[in-house]
Amino acid sequence: MKNWAYPLAAVTFVVFLLLAINYEKLFTVEFDTTMSSLLGGNELLILFHYIGDTIFVVCVALITMLVLWIRGRNYRGMLFVLLTVAAGNLLNQLLKAIFERPRPEIVEQLTSYSFPSGHSMTGVLYLLALAYLVSEVLIVRKQIIGVWVVAVTLACLIGLSRIAESRHFATDVLAGWSMGYTWFVVCVIWYEYSKRRTAKNKRLRN
Repeated sequence: MKNWAYPLAAVTFVVFLLLAINYEKLFTVEFDTTMSSLLGGNELLILFHYIGDTIFVVCVALITMLVLWIRGRNYRGMLFVLLTVAAGNLLNQLLKAIFERPRPEIVEQLTSYSFPSGHSMTGVLYLLALAYLVSEVLIVRKQIIGVWVVAVTLACLIGLSRIAESRHFATDVLAGWSMGYTWFVVCVIWYEYSKRRTAKNKRLRN
Protein backbone atom coordinates (compact mmCIF):
# COMPACT_ATOMS: atom_id res chain seq x y z
CA MET A 1 0.00 0.00 0.00
CA LYS A 2 0.94 3.65 -0.30
CA ASN A 3 3.02 5.03 2.57
CA TRP A 4 0.30 7.51 3.56
CA ALA A 5 -2.13 4.65 4.19
CA TYR A 6 -0.34 3.62 7.39
CA PRO A 7 -0.40 6.93 9.33
CA LEU A 8 -4.00 7.37 8.14
CA ALA A 9 -4.87 4.37 10.34
CA ALA A 10 -3.64 6.33 13.35
CA VAL A 11 -5.87 9.22 12.31
CA THR A 12 -8.93 6.98 11.98
CA PHE A 13 -8.19 5.46 15.38
CA VAL A 14 -8.18 8.95 16.91
CA VAL A 15 -11.45 9.68 15.10
CA PHE A 16 -12.94 6.56 16.63
CA LEU A 17 -11.81 7.59 20.11
CA LEU A 18 -13.25 11.09 19.68
CA LEU A 19 -16.56 9.62 18.55
CA ALA A 20 -16.56 7.16 21.46
CA ILE A 21 -16.02 9.99 23.94
CA ASN A 22 -18.48 12.44 22.42
CA TYR A 23 -21.37 10.49 20.90
CA GLU A 24 -23.71 11.56 23.70
CA LYS A 25 -22.77 15.25 23.45
CA LEU A 26 -25.29 17.73 22.08
CA PHE A 27 -23.37 18.56 18.90
CA THR A 28 -23.04 14.88 17.93
CA VAL A 29 -26.71 14.24 18.70
CA GLU A 30 -27.59 17.15 16.42
CA PHE A 31 -25.30 15.74 13.74
CA ASP A 32 -26.98 12.33 14.02
CA THR A 33 -30.40 13.94 13.78
CA THR A 34 -29.43 15.96 10.70
CA MET A 35 -27.99 12.94 8.89
CA SER A 36 -31.03 10.86 9.77
CA SER A 37 -33.37 13.47 8.32
CA LEU A 38 -31.24 13.75 5.16
CA LEU A 39 -30.86 10.04 4.45
CA GLY A 40 -33.74 8.41 6.31
CA GLY A 41 -35.98 6.30 4.10
CA ASN A 42 -33.77 6.51 1.00
CA GLU A 43 -34.75 3.27 -0.74
CA LEU A 44 -31.75 3.27 -3.09
CA LEU A 45 -29.28 3.48 -0.21
CA ILE A 46 -31.13 0.87 1.81
CA LEU A 47 -30.50 -1.71 -0.93
CA PHE A 48 -26.79 -1.65 -0.18
CA HIS A 49 -27.24 -3.08 3.30
CA TYR A 50 -27.56 -6.53 1.70
CA ILE A 51 -23.89 -6.59 0.68
CA GLY A 52 -22.99 -5.86 4.29
CA ASP A 53 -25.13 -8.64 5.76
CA THR A 54 -23.26 -11.32 7.68
CA ILE A 55 -24.21 -14.17 5.35
CA PHE A 56 -23.01 -12.24 2.29
CA VAL A 57 -19.72 -11.25 3.94
CA VAL A 58 -19.08 -14.81 5.12
CA CYS A 59 -19.72 -16.17 1.61
CA VAL A 60 -17.33 -13.65 0.05
CA ALA A 61 -14.67 -14.43 2.65
CA LEU A 62 -15.00 -18.19 2.11
CA ILE A 63 -14.87 -17.85 -1.68
CA THR A 64 -11.81 -15.61 -1.38
CA MET A 65 -10.05 -18.12 0.86
CA LEU A 66 -10.94 -20.95 -1.53
CA VAL A 67 -9.48 -19.02 -4.47
CA LEU A 68 -6.31 -18.28 -2.49
CA TRP A 69 -5.95 -21.97 -1.69
CA ILE A 70 -6.60 -23.15 -5.25
CA ARG A 71 -4.34 -20.57 -6.91
CA GLY A 72 -1.24 -21.37 -4.89
CA ARG A 73 -1.96 -22.62 -1.40
CA ASN A 74 -1.67 -19.04 -0.17
CA TYR A 75 -2.14 -19.79 3.52
CA ARG A 76 -0.84 -16.39 4.54
CA GLY A 77 -3.51 -14.73 2.43
CA MET A 78 -6.15 -17.02 3.90
CA LEU A 79 -5.07 -16.08 7.41
CA PHE A 80 -5.13 -12.42 6.37
CA VAL A 81 -8.79 -12.80 5.40
CA LEU A 82 -9.56 -14.46 8.74
CA LEU A 83 -7.79 -11.73 10.68
CA THR A 84 -9.51 -8.90 8.85
CA VAL A 85 -13.04 -10.28 8.55
CA ALA A 86 -13.49 -12.80 11.38
CA ALA A 87 -11.30 -11.17 14.03
CA GLY A 88 -12.57 -7.76 12.93
CA ASN A 89 -16.15 -8.87 13.51
CA LEU A 90 -15.22 -10.15 16.97
CA LEU A 91 -13.61 -6.79 17.71
CA ASN A 92 -16.81 -5.05 16.63
CA GLN A 93 -18.90 -7.20 18.97
CA LEU A 94 -16.49 -6.48 21.82
CA LEU A 95 -16.70 -2.73 21.24
CA LYS A 96 -20.50 -2.86 21.15
CA ALA A 97 -20.50 -4.70 24.48
CA ILE A 98 -18.19 -2.08 25.96
CA PHE A 99 -20.15 1.00 24.89
CA GLU A 100 -23.70 -0.46 25.04
CA ARG A 101 -25.19 2.36 23.00
CA PRO A 102 -28.91 1.81 22.24
CA ARG A 103 -30.00 1.90 18.60
CA PRO A 104 -32.33 4.59 17.20
CA GLU A 105 -35.89 4.17 18.44
CA ILE A 106 -37.99 2.73 15.62
CA VAL A 107 -40.58 -0.02 15.30
CA GLU A 108 -39.07 -3.53 15.00
CA GLN A 109 -35.58 -2.30 15.82
CA LEU A 110 -32.71 -4.75 16.19
CA THR A 111 -31.88 -5.81 19.74
CA SER A 112 -28.07 -5.58 19.55
CA TYR A 113 -26.11 -2.47 20.51
CA SER A 114 -25.39 0.32 18.08
CA PHE A 115 -21.82 1.65 18.49
CA PRO A 116 -19.89 1.06 16.28
CA SER A 117 -21.94 -0.07 13.30
CA GLY A 118 -21.16 -3.70 12.44
CA HIS A 119 -22.19 -3.38 8.78
CA SER A 120 -19.97 -0.31 8.35
CA MET A 121 -16.95 -1.83 10.05
CA THR A 122 -17.25 -5.26 8.44
CA GLY A 123 -17.95 -3.66 5.06
CA VAL A 124 -14.70 -1.74 5.22
CA LEU A 125 -12.80 -4.82 6.36
CA TYR A 126 -13.93 -7.34 3.78
CA LEU A 127 -14.02 -4.95 0.82
CA LEU A 128 -10.60 -3.41 1.51
CA ALA A 129 -9.10 -6.82 2.21
CA LEU A 130 -10.50 -8.08 -1.10
CA ALA A 131 -9.23 -4.99 -2.94
CA TYR A 132 -5.79 -5.40 -1.36
CA LEU A 133 -5.49 -9.05 -2.41
CA VAL A 134 -6.79 -8.38 -5.92
CA SER A 135 -4.40 -5.44 -6.37
CA GLU A 136 -1.49 -7.76 -5.55
CA VAL A 137 -2.04 -9.69 -8.78
CA LEU A 138 -2.86 -6.71 -11.01
CA ILE A 139 -0.21 -4.88 -13.01
CA VAL A 140 -2.09 -2.06 -14.73
CA ARG A 141 -2.25 0.97 -12.44
CA LYS A 142 -5.67 2.08 -13.68
CA GLN A 143 -7.12 -1.33 -12.85
CA ILE A 144 -5.66 -1.19 -9.35
CA ILE A 145 -7.10 2.28 -8.78
CA GLY A 146 -10.45 1.11 -10.13
CA VAL A 147 -10.58 -1.82 -7.72
CA TRP A 148 -9.89 0.45 -4.75
CA VAL A 149 -12.42 3.05 -5.87
CA VAL A 150 -15.13 0.40 -6.17
CA ALA A 151 -14.25 -1.08 -2.76
CA VAL A 152 -14.26 2.27 -0.96
CA THR A 153 -17.47 3.37 -2.68
CA LEU A 154 -19.32 0.18 -1.73
CA ALA A 155 -18.06 0.38 1.85
CA CYS A 156 -19.38 3.93 2.10
CA LEU A 157 -22.75 2.95 0.64
CA ILE A 158 -23.09 0.06 3.09
CA GLY A 159 -22.58 2.44 5.98
CA LEU A 160 -24.99 5.04 4.61
CA SER A 161 -27.62 2.34 4.15
CA ARG A 162 -27.68 1.81 7.92
CA ILE A 163 -28.53 5.46 8.47
CA ALA A 164 -31.14 5.37 5.69
CA GLU A 165 -33.00 2.48 7.31
CA SER A 166 -32.58 3.95 10.83
CA ARG A 167 -30.64 0.94 12.13
CA HIS A 168 -27.74 3.15 13.24
CA PHE A 169 -26.84 6.72 14.06
CA ALA A 170 -24.41 8.50 11.72
CA THR A 171 -21.78 8.51 14.47
CA ASP A 172 -22.08 4.71 14.70
CA VAL A 173 -21.32 4.49 10.99
CA LEU A 174 -18.37 6.88 11.19
CA ALA A 175 -16.99 4.89 14.11
CA GLY A 176 -17.42 1.64 12.16
CA TRP A 177 -15.59 3.03 9.15
CA SER A 178 -12.82 4.44 11.34
CA MET A 179 -12.16 1.33 13.41
CA GLY A 180 -12.60 -0.86 10.34
CA TYR A 181 -9.83 0.95 8.49
CA THR A 182 -7.58 0.96 11.54
CA TRP A 183 -7.95 -2.79 12.03
CA PHE A 184 -7.48 -3.39 8.29
CA VAL A 185 -4.12 -1.60 8.34
CA VAL A 186 -3.04 -3.52 11.45
CA CYS A 187 -3.72 -6.74 9.53
CA VAL A 188 -1.87 -5.42 6.45
CA ILE A 189 1.17 -4.60 8.59
CA TRP A 190 1.22 -8.19 9.87
CA TYR A 191 0.71 -9.57 6.35
CA GLU A 192 3.51 -7.53 4.78
CA TYR A 193 5.89 -8.22 7.67
CA SER A 194 5.21 -11.95 7.31
CA LYS A 195 5.92 -11.77 3.57
CA ARG A 196 9.20 -9.92 4.11
CA ARG A 197 10.30 -12.35 6.81
CA THR A 198 9.56 -15.36 4.60
CA ALA A 199 11.43 -13.79 1.66
CA LYS A 200 14.40 -13.02 3.90
CA ASN A 201 14.53 -16.59 5.21
CA LYS A 202 14.47 -17.93 1.66
CA ARG A 203 17.39 -15.70 0.69
CA LEU A 204 19.37 -16.84 3.72
CA ARG A 205 18.77 -20.49 2.88
CA ASN A 206 19.91 -19.94 -0.70
